[in-house]
Amino acid sequence: MGAVAALVLVVVAISGVFAERALRDRELSRVGTALEEQAALVRELVRGIPLRAAEAPRLDLLADRTGAASQLRVTLIAADGSLVGDSDVPLDRLAGVENHASRPEVRAALAGGVGRDTRQSATVGRSLLYVAIPAAEPGGGAVRVATELSHLEEGLYDLRRSLAFAGAVGVAASLALAYGVSWLTLRPLRELRGLTQALAAGDLGYRIPRRFEDELGGISAAIRALAEQLRERADEATREKEQLRAVLDGMVEGVLVVDERNRIVLANDRVAEFYGVRAPLEGRSVLTALRDAELDEVLTEAAHTDDPVSQSLELVHPARRTLRVQAARFPAPPGPRLGSVAVLHDVSELARLETMRREFVANASHELRTPLAAIRGFAETLLGDAALAEEQRRSYLEVIDRHARRLGTLVDDLLELSRIESGQAPLELQPVDVAAVASGLVRDCEARLVEKRLEADSELSGPGVAWADAQAVWQILSNLLDNAIKYTEPGGRIRIRIQGDARRVRVRVSDTGAGIPERDLARIFERFYRVDRARSRALGGTGLGLSIVKHLVQSQGGEITVESELGRGSTFSFTLPRAKPHGVTAETARLAGTR
Repeated sequence: MGAVAALVLVVVAISGVFAERALRDRELSRVGTALEEQAALVRELVRGIPLRAAEAPRLDLLADRTGAASQLRVTLIAADGSLVGDSDVPLDRLAGVENHASRPEVRAALAGGVGRDTRQSATVGRSLLYVAIPAAEPGGGAVRVATELSHLEEGLYDLRRSLAFAGAVGVAASLALAYGVSWLTLRPLRELRGLTQALAAGDLGYRIPRRFEDELGGISAAIRALAEQLRERADEATREKEQLRAVLDGMVEGVLVVDERNRIVLANDRVAEFYGVRAPLEGRSVLTALRDAELDEVLTEAAHTDDPVSQSLELVHPARRTLRVQAARFPAPPGPRLGSVAVLHDVSELARLETMRREFVANASHELRTPLAAIRGFAETLLGDAALAEEQRRSYLEVIDRHARRLGTLVDDLLELSRIESGQAPLELQPVDVAAVASGLVRDCEARLVEKRLEADSELSGPGVAWADAQAVWQILSNLLDNAIKYTEPGGRIRIRIQGDARRVRVRVSDTGAGIPERDLARIFERFYRVDRARSRALGGTGLGLSIVKHLVQSQGGEITVESELGRGSTFSFTLPRAKPHGVTAETARLAGTR
């Protein structure tokens, strides 16, 4: 019914447009002919009077009279396009009217023809139909008459209204007719539609009325049986799909199923999490959805072999991960391949722990080897040579003692780092006056500073009370200050700057020491990493201090960075959360030496 109504509306609209256009053209032609006749009469009235500015008073008077008599606008135009008479423009304003030589109808009349045009008048501000003819005088010029188009527009409006009424009547009649026809012819289909809708809603008791028993009874029975079978199968498929999805989403491994063209058929949430993409991934290729060429190659290899394919993948986005992928085609041979399935295991932690274990064993072995070798060598010397002088024997024992102390320090640092990393060293967070702790450490190190002729000071700008563990803050600053003293040449300077804002406390420990090469900055916080191994050992360093500092800062919610320029010194900066103004605890005061 809607289509029939739309068709009627389109036909009426198109007919109305063509009828209106034809009527408008015919009326414009008729009015134009009448205006041309009126223009000829005006030309006869002004015959013998040159259309010049000198005759403007006479001409304007004639234009006013003829315009009033004919109910038209009469305009007399000189050969140069200026107005010398106009029934709608007073004589004293004629000189201010723009030149009409460029008007289409005037241009045609000055050229010796008859000109017509329809437009909005710039002079009188009304929509007019203009007709201009050449003047009869030898001096040239043009006579133009114009009439308003309001009467024509009124006629066209009446036509539009009639067409709209006719269209409304036609639409109403067509709707009534279409409704009657469709009701009679589509009634059986409506009954079938009611049956299918009832079955889809689960109403198995719905029956088609008896009058359709012969024609539709068998069809309805068949549709009902088919609907019951489909419903049972759909329920079973839905249950299996939900069970499969629940199992897949509950797995810690990623499961990816692709078709023979490596387009994703199924992927659980872990796959999207591994690659930092949004689900669903189904329907897209592996390269498009996951942007992993290596995974695509593994699936392609699995598609061309009957054996499972296994490979490790390294991901860098959205986080560094190591994935172990196992892929195989399905179904198993000898059937044709329909796709491949891949299981992605996140072995990042295992890989990291294995790397850490290897590095730790290598570094620890290397660090322990030197002092153990020294202790063993001097001990064997003492045991094998009883004739050693007392002074030489004492010197050897001092070397053994020094290396034994170094081993003790190394073991202590290893145990401390292990406790921090494993979380066995719980932090007691409280307000800590970082500036007070720094000042106390500088006083404690005064003897060492004097011995090396070093200047050291601490300065506070802004709130300097952090929400942290007092002992941990003391240990952080102690390690950084100890390193600064060790690696700063005599006559150098050490500065500790504490700055606070609304959110955090920033501490900067700067020195004028040897500095750190740029290539070593990224690894300076690794365990056992030294820039100058020989010098570090000579100064008693274990290579674990900065690693302990980093873990302590991070365990308190802060960050630590280093800036250094070779030969000009280093600056270690770390941040801690700022404490609310609750005051300083006794532990902070004890560590600062203010008890």
